[in-house]
Amino acid sequence: MSDSTNADSALSRLLGIALVGSCAALGAIAVYSSGIGLLDPKLHRAGGFALALIVGVAAARSRREAAHRQDVPFAGLHTAIDIALILAGLWSIWSFFFVQTQMETALYDVTNADAWPALAGLIVFLELCRRLWGWGLFGVGALAVVYLLFGQDLPGIMAHAGFSFREVAEALWYNTNKGVFGSITNIVLSTVFIFIIFGTLLEGTGAGATLLKFAFLATRRTRGGPAHAAILASSMFGTMSGSTVANIVGTGTFTIPMIKKRGFSPAFAGGIEATASSGGQIMPPIMGAAALVMADLTGVGYLNVIVAALFPALFYYFSLFAAVTVEARRQGIEVQPLTMDDRITRVDLINSVLFVGPILAVIGSLLFGFSTSAAGFNAVVVLLALSVINPEVRKDPARVWRSFINGSKSGATLLIAIAAIGILVGSLDSTGLGLKLANIISAIRGESLMSALLVAMAGALVLGMGMPTLPAYLIIILVMGPAIQALGVSMLTAHMFVFYYGVASSLTPPVAIAAYAAAPIAQANPLVTALMSFRLGMSKFIIPFIFAFYPTILIVEEFNLLPFIWIVLRTLFTIWLFSSALSAFDRGKLSVPEVVLRFVTAFALLFLSPAVHLPALVVGAALIAWDLRRPAQAPLTGAAR
Repeated sequence: MSDSTNADSALSRLLGIALVGSCAALGAIAVYSSGIGLLDPKLHRAGGFALALIVGVAAARSRREAAHRQDVPFAGLHTAIDIALILAGLWSIWSFFFVQTQMETALYDVTNADAWPALAGLIVFLELCRRLWGWGLFGVGALAVVYLLFGQDLPGIMAHAGFSFREVAEALWYNTNKGVFGSITNIVLSTVFIFIIFGTLLEGTGAGATLLKFAFLATRRTRGGPAHAAILASSMFGTMSGSTVANIVGTGTFTIPMIKKRGFSPAFAGGIEATASSGGQIMPPIMGAAALVMADLTGVGYLNVIVAALFPALFYYFSLFAAVTVEARRQGIEVQPLTMDDRITRVDLINSVLFVGPILAVIGSLLFGFSTSAAGFNAVVVLLALSVINPEVRKDPARVWRSFINGSKSGATLLIAIAAIGILVGSLDSTGLGLKLANIISAIRGESLMSALLVAMAGALVLGMGMPTLPAYLIIILVMGPAIQALGVSMLTAHMFVFYYGVASSLTPPVAIAAYAAAPIAQANPLVTALMSFRLGMSKFIIPFIFAFYPTILIVEEFNLLPFIWIVLRTLFTIWLFSSALSAFDRGKLSVPEVVLRFVTAFALLFLSPAVHLPALVVGAALIAWDLRRPAQAPLTGAAR
């Protein structure tokens, strides 16, 4: 073995130890700052990024070695680059801390010499974004830097006044309101981090497996069976996990084979798990940590956000239940009894406290006036105290520690993604590009709110493709938010609108990341699975328009009981007509005219004018009555499926 190989192996071992130590320190900081005491803001942000830097380099190196099975080409060069990234990153973070300290004690202006470590820091964290999150997020951050440096030479409204090298460093690195160390970083460190740890601890203590068994019990008398269970489990697990892909891996490895065993096609099994898992991000109370960020950015309060999100999320999951029911009818799948393995045992009943207790702790803490971060701290404390009731935890207490480390690792990699978001924030804020885009959309839309929302939807889907939920939401709201609010839509409604399309982008071909994660588990063609998940999750593209035009559904801003009940009933009817039309099946196969009529009627039901939606209601009722009058048809044969 050569000296170079020995050095590489030694560095890998050292970075492995540093990764665990850094994760432990980050987790300890999150626990301390959320429930025990406050840290100095500049120290909190600098220390958080320094630890995330080490975790990011170690995690990226581990992925590279795993991909090449330890035999990494040009290993010596990679080692040198890794060491350079750590040193340059620590130098740039120290420079931020030093400059902020000087600004607190004296009148200090950022100098040209200070710009060099800032540039090094931007390069380091963008490179780590590329390694950990792919080219999409890297491209967003890199283009933001390039635009700030050279955008003055662009034509038309894209041009800005121009910024010197020093001004770019000040905007993107040495600013605690925007840029890498800005307010969004503060939200993640002080509020989101503790909930990420909470989500992984829930899984590690056995709450996730128990949730899944209860979901199977609750859906045992439905045609869809395991498909309906996957929807229910993903809605509960996904809201806590914070990651669509983690949700698919966590529940899909168990549910997808059972969905296939029930008789559904592999593409359908993968598609329903992908759509259900992505929907967990819109389900209160945690919404994959996005609710926490949304509450801070909108200023409307966390409880208001989760109340506003409730009915849109329920509509989405009703649409998935309807899609599975229609598909089960189409394929002739009947209700089947539970197997003994699916039955709830005494241990499962005891373990149910593991997810009921912490969720009650979150809600109770908020109702009693605790901060959101304190609610997360209380939930973690309750969960750790209750974890000993699980026999598996008593046999292997180290699983709690492993979950804690994994949660901190997830938080660290998210923090690196937030660095790219912070760069975008600094660029948009400094150049005013967001307001310019709002003016462009305003010019395109004319006087039509619908056309403007369609433009915003298209932009949101493109901006969010291939990105995890929270970064996708932040990018979209930064770029599209001002344009939507300029239409007279409230701030909360605008945030909810773009958030839904940030989540929907994970189901949208060609970059349907959720479907591509589910396809290998289902042993299905990835593109076919993506198209299936797109079809199954189609309601997610309609629901934001409903609450944009009927904000009473969000409850917290313009609630009126009778209009609320009326639009809820119309929405449920719309979803059923829409789901059956997409499958061309209800009690029997639908003819082409029936499919067309159901689509048209479904959209007409949502019109504001009673002159449109009342006749549509009559037509929809007639279509259902016509379907009920004919005898139930035989299901499609395997060849026809």
